[in-house]
Amino acid sequence: MARIAGRFHRVEPRATARAFVLGLLSGVERKNCWRLAEEAGHARPGAMQRLLRSARWDADEVRDEVRSYVLDHLGGDGVLIVDETGFLKKGLRSAGVQRQYTGTAGRIENAQVGVFLAYATSRGRALIDRRLYLPEHTWCRDPGRRSGSGVPEQVEFATKPRLALQMIEAALDAGCPSSWVTGDEVYGQDPHLRSVLEARGIGYVLAVACTTRVRINEDRTSVQADTAAASLPRDTWHRQSAGVGVGAKGPRYYDWAWVQTGADKNRCLLIRRNTATGELAFYLCWSPDEVALSALVRVAGTRWCIEECFQAAKGQVGLDHYQVRHWTSWHRHITLAMLALAFLAAVAVSRKPIRSTDPYLPVRSSDPIDLTIPEIRHLIGTLFRAPTTPHRLLTWSIWRRLHQAQARRAHYRRRLTSHSDT
Repeated sequence: MARIAGRFHRVEPRATARAFVLGLLSGVERKNCWRLAEEAGHARPGAMQRLLRSARWDADEVRDEVRSYVLDHLGGDGVLIVDETGFLKKGLRSAGVQRQYTGTAGRIENAQVGVFLAYATSRGRALIDRRLYLPEHTWCRDPGRRSGSGVPEQVEFATKPRLALQMIEAALDAGCPSSWVTGDEVYGQDPHLRSVLEARGIGYVLAVACTTRVRINEDRTSVQADTAAASLPRDTWHRQSAGVGVGAKGPRYYDWAWVQTGADKNRCLLIRRNTATGELAFYLCWSPDEVALSALVRVAGTRWCIEECFQAAKGQVGLDHYQVRHWTSWHRHITLAMLALAFLAAVAVSRKPIRSTDPYLPVRSSDPIDLTIPEIRHLIGTLFRAPTTPHRLLTWSIWRRLHQAQARRAHYRRRLTSHSDT
């Protein structure tokens, strides 16, 4: 909190922001202003509501501090990941809300959509930027609706890939030490995003649809990505793990192949095949220098880190628990939730031992798993609420993580045995 204290010009909002973040880290079930005020011991929720709506502080400045904090703790040469997530809402007055498809529900729902940027290294991952998607016809062209929800006049319509590019360029301009960008089909299908990344010398592994047309090698005619995959010989496929670090599911093995597209040797189509179902996924790739297939596979697998960030942010620090409609309030709540998540990620990194053996198994069978973000949040929340000692808390934590380690070892052995049989 000392890191962002200078962004608040008065002591009252500074103290309220601290109470707000502590509430996000607590065990409160619903992390809205009412429940956070009750957790902080306030008589009414007014202070929390003013913090999000009318207090004088700039959420973008705090966002910059969050990004700097993440880069300081997670290390350099990470991967920037772009993706969007939905926030289901009722009514028509929340900024940016409309009936639209969201992966959160898996269907078209009344929702807001936020585009996010995550930063992932071998040490950890966290969210470092956010943009609220403002639909063109229902919001950008409706001055009355914009004014009612506090949308600034200078905010214009921008597609999701354009919002993603704004965040990527802001991170790079701020000195983010990243040489790769990855994202799903929404961003991979945008040629402008790819061309800007190439102009800046930033490699990318971006998912695209099976109908994307590519030129194989130096052929002048183009074919669909799925047609190119169907013509590949068997010996071009290589089985590799797309897992990043130690996860609950262990190594995720897929069959991978790559095909040069065009005359540029650094440009290719990467193809992933599910070993069980045969389902294919496609990625357009470019790098300033020649790289191995394993490097592209690693970046493609890193894309799932942002899904883990969404899960942790919504489940642990209330990213989607807000009850606000105003443009400014949305950005402030989301930014403080990102700060809470970044803190948990930094603590997890600081408590992670350096292992030189198999990354998928503990050093000894008696070792517990590393502290996870949910476990750290639970410990912090319990320490502030329950009349107990840190020693008792850690005793229970070690017991839980020992049993989790046993379950994980059994799961990994089963997965590795299944992989060796195939």
